[in-house]
Amino acid sequence: MRVMAQMSMVMNLDKCIGCHTCSVTCKQAWTNRSGVEYVWFNNVESRPGQGYPRTYQDQERWQGGWTRTRSGRLKPRAGGRLKKLFSIFANPKMPAMRDYYEPWTYDYEHLLTAPAGDDTPVARPKSLLTGRDTKVTWSANWDDSLAGGNEIAAGDPVLKQVSDRVKQEYENAFLFFLPRICEHCLNPSCAASCPSGAIYKRAEDGIVLVDQDRCRGWRMCITGCPYKKIYFNHRTGKAEKCTFCFPRIEIGQPTICSETCVGRLRYIGLMLYDADAVTTAAAVENEKDLYAAQRSVFLDPHDPSVADAARRADIPDDWIEAAKRSPVWDLIMRYEVALPLHPEYRTMPMVWYIPPLSPVVDVLRDTGHDGEAAGNLFGAVDALRIPVDYLAGLFTAGDPAPVRAVLNRLAAMRSYQRRVNLGEERDESIATAVGMTGGQMDDMYRLLAIAKYEDRYVIPSAHAEDAHRLEQIATECSLDYDGGPGMGGSGPFGESSGRPVPLQLESLRTLRDRQTADEIEPS
Repeated sequence: MRVMAQMSMVMNLDKCIGCHTCSVTCKQAWTNRSGVEYVWFNNVESRPGQGYPRTYQDQERWQGGWTRTRSGRLKPRAGGRLKKLFSIFANPKMPAMRDYYEPWTYDYEHLLTAPAGDDTPVARPKSLLTGRDTKVTWSANWDDSLAGGNEIAAGDPVLKQVSDRVKQEYENAFLFFLPRICEHCLNPSCAASCPSGAIYKRAEDGIVLVDQDRCRGWRMCITGCPYKKIYFNHRTGKAEKCTFCFPRIEIGQPTICSETCVGRLRYIGLMLYDADAVTTAAAVENEKDLYAAQRSVFLDPHDPSVADAARRADIPDDWIEAAKRSPVWDLIMRYEVALPLHPEYRTMPMVWYIPPLSPVVDVLRDTGHDGEAAGNLFGAVDALRIPVDYLAGLFTAGDPAPVRAVLNRLAAMRSYQRRVNLGEERDESIATAVGMTGGQMDDMYRLLAIAKYEDRYVIPSAHAEDAHRLEQIATECSLDYDGGPGMGGSGPFGESSGRPVPLQLESLRTLRDRQTADEIEPS
């Protein structure tokens, strides 16, 4: 057993309202500069929908992730080293700009300088890539709130996998939002696909990063990533990706997308896992077993033998304590309500999701039944407007059983807490029906519904000899150096001229104190 630590995230999709605040703040913090105008390290997709880039989940086309050979070993779906060598100067298995979208702004100057006349001046859309007039035909979430209807949703690769019954009944439309960042996988295929070895996984916390000095712009990593969360900076010729806001993580602060999330749907915590078991778990024969296989890799930090092994692996005691208090551990292992995104890619993703349940109450109420009664809720899970089979295609490689179990637990929690809130006697049979206790129901409710800031984000600070410098480093762009992707510069409309404007004047430590305070400070 080789114990390693991994910073991880869980998102509760029942809480996401699709406001895109996380996307905008991430854009301002990391990709608000020339060369990455089209890049969104964090984006929020509507489901069903084609996603960003378009149909990125269609691995028959894009060749991302791993595939299992006849001998039971894993190899990149796009091919091994020899195949990459022959295609290193021409890689066709990569999204083009049309699969993302051509970013644009508007000619606002024309509105300000147009001479007086009978007609109202128009701000034409201008391409941020060419500076010329353009026509807006796609965006990072063109299918937002089903705006494209059947024509757009029909291209959803996951929707194509579910039964014809779901397609024929699509007039009973369903919708939920799916925020996505880099999965910071335990078995990253992007790192295995990089010819120059520029992509690496940090040993101390598992965050996957790109070494800008070693990157040669081969773009094989874009093909190798099945989630298409690595992007090419066409100005610097380097690959870039979500950094899990590691400068903030190092001082115990959550990622910027989590910090600004309106719905408070994100949880960040530390997971301990057995690094020696990852390859075996990722190579299980049946794809539907991958969810259970990945859970088997995680180690219980409350086990004294695991804690001792972690100490021998030079994991600090405060990190072990953080792993014990991790909300991610609770949601994945204790309550078993979080699921991985596309485990069939065999990358062992570490950003997990709690599937949405909300529509079930409305369905029951419309039929004249009590929408919160336990028996009704359990029986209605398979009648959700969001089909269980569709959720299984996203989170469990098509196996509906784990999804149904999660939805039943969420339904049980809803019914159990309703009785508590109404002052009725607790019904332990509701918790027992889903393999839980009343105490666990209370704990899960507190975590999912009313958890405070420090309960949602349990992030141990980094241990480094220059720890006193971390706060200063964290307030700057870690990629901002001469010739690097964080450099300044001006585009055709000045969207990236000068240094980035700071979003706040307080330090990250002051921000943490303010966010965790019980009272609002007087202005």
